[in-house]
Amino acid sequence: MEYTTLGRTGLKVSVAGLGCGGFSRLGLGTGKSETDAIAIIRAALDLGVNLFDTAAAYGTEPVLGKALAGVPRDKVVICTKAPFGISNPDSLPERAVASLDRSLKELGTDYIDVYQLHGIAPRVYDHALKVLAPALLREREKGKFRWLGITETSPGDPEHQMIKRAARDGAWDVVMVAFHMMHQNARRHVFPLTQDDPLGFLVHEGGATSVVDAAYRFVRHEPGVDVVLFGTGDHAHLRSNIASILKPPLPEADRARLASLFGHLVGVGLDAPHLSRAGRVTTS
Repeated sequence: MEYTTLGRTGLKVSVAGLGCGGFSRLGLGTGKSETDAIAIIRAALDLGVNLFDTAAAYGTEPVLGKALAGVPRDKVVICTKAPFGISNPDSLPERAVASLDRSLKELGTDYIDVYQLHGIAPRVYDHALKVLAPALLREREKGKFRWLGITETSPGDPEHQMIKRAARDGAWDVVMVAFHMMHQNARRHVFPLTQDDPLGFLVHEGGATSVVDAAYRFVRHEPGVDVVLFGTGDHAHLRSNIASILKPPLPEADRARLASLFGHLVGVGLDAPHLSRAGRVTTS
């Protein structure tokens, strides 16, 4: 199995996640037994799957809880969702909190890794953001879940209007979007909004304190470079730039990843500044 980082959660998750809904519902929707469903979940575990996505509406939270009983809690990532009724523009935050509490009980867990508002239509997004999310975040402070997510209502929102807003708001740690070979428009409408930090891996304990810090350190310690030039009209920038240049090299793993990601590029970032008629430097 291969693993990646889920959204901005920092959670290391398998690139294959087991969905517990859909038409199959782990086989329960096609006549299979609970024992069969548990066997499917455990087979997924054996294959390295560690992310399981369910929802109150699926009716599979209890069977998922039974299948994961005895598995060390920190070895799996459990995602579930509030019921479809949350899409009602008049839904009360108390209902979302009550659903969260029921999900905790059904799953037999002390906390949920990612709790999501389920199937939020564009017309009720403001309600989800301004009314439901704040109430749920107060529950997060009590330790009931770790990260907040939101999912679209794909059949009724094929242009991803809701997710386009959600990706910009910053309130959501994870979004769920419909994307497949015959429905590819998320590539244009959504993914550019969720990939706005391609250099974020450089900022970590033992690494850089910012992307700017990383940029100066990357150049300073390249063999063959003697002096790093920078320009600024700001005293704080003057001091921080010099401080970065005087720091040790970036971790070797970060340098290797930079080489792998960008080593083949040529000419990027070499745009010349433009002079206005007044002789002032402008950028485009």
